[in-house]
Amino acid sequence: MKVLHVVGARPNFMKAAPVYRALGSRGHEQTLVHTGQHYDALMSDVFFKALEIPNPDESLNVGSGSHAQQTAAIMSRFEPVVLARKPDIVLVYGDVNSTVAAALVCSKLGIRLGHVESGLRSFDRSMPEEINRLVTDQLADLLFTPSADGDENLAREGIDKDKVFLVGNVMIDTLIRFLPKADELFPKLKAELSLGSFGLVTLHRPSNVDDESAFLSMLQVLDSLSRELPLIFPVHPRTRQKWAAHLNQCNPNLHAIEPLGYLEFLALQKNARVVITDSGGIQEETTYLGTPCLTLRENTERPITVTLGTNVLIGRDWELLRKKFHEALNGGRKQAGRPPLWDGKAAERIAEILMAGH
Repeated sequence: MKVLHVVGARPNFMKAAPVYRALGSRGHEQTLVHTGQHYDALMSDVFFKALEIPNPDESLNVGSGSHAQQTAAIMSRFEPVVLARKPDIVLVYGDVNSTVAAALVCSKLGIRLGHVESGLRSFDRSMPEEINRLVTDQLADLLFTPSADGDENLAREGIDKDKVFLVGNVMIDTLIRFLPKADELFPKLKAELSLGSFGLVTLHRPSNVDDESAFLSMLQVLDSLSRELPLIFPVHPRTRQKWAAHLNQCNPNLHAIEPLGYLEFLALQKNARVVITDSGGIQEETTYLGTPCLTLRENTERPITVTLGTNVLIGRDWELLRKKFHEALNGGRKQAGRPPLWDGKAAERIAEILMAGH
């Protein structure tokens, strides 16, 4: 079977890596297409190396742009690749523009499409990712869900249950595989960053980092919290460029550092006393690791991380952030559960489903 994988952003790499490995061990012919949606070397190239993914067979180099521009560019550049490669199935991952663009191309060309991490919903259509999820799931021939709520969402939307497969979370496959390497790295990282007890911050959503009033009020609160617990804040290059002067004015306990590789970031997540984020994937990883997670969003497409895991939705309620931050410091880690099938074998299940001819 000829399988073509489409990746375009850091979370995609973490999801594709175990699936690529599982299919490779079964002898399938595979093509890896990198759209270039995330094109900064620090945000992309280093991940391929860390996750032991081969260099892409095709690079579309679309770069940045509005959602419409980026989606259109991916579609126009992806179509000739698909026509030339003639895959039996295309696998797309998550909810980025690369995912929906590839889904639209495959649908119009009549090429089978599998969506890995299907069925997640925030029920907030102001989020571009929600539109990408809805459209991709309507077009997919095989839908691989990470948790039971995904199956329920798809059933409610009228998706044929015979196309839906609950397989577990492929990001957790990657986490489990590389956690020992992250553990080995941590002592060196701890020394380099002069870490004792610390918290970890990660922000990337435009609603948080592009809006001046939102970001500066958020930064003020983080600056205040870091006086109680040093905070490590790996800053996206675009965010640093926009807010460099304000970041430089923060107290020294708010460490605005360069982006980290996957292993380094995983090591910090595991050992942090608390993580403050707006990332979907980090909500999942902290749930598995048992690290308290405070999410600066009004909603989440991963509600299982709230009901079973360590995640708390904060939105922009700074008093709630302070309260939950102090609870994390004073109360330690709550006993969190791990969702069913988050066991490191999701990619193997996907490979077996494809092998069975679905």
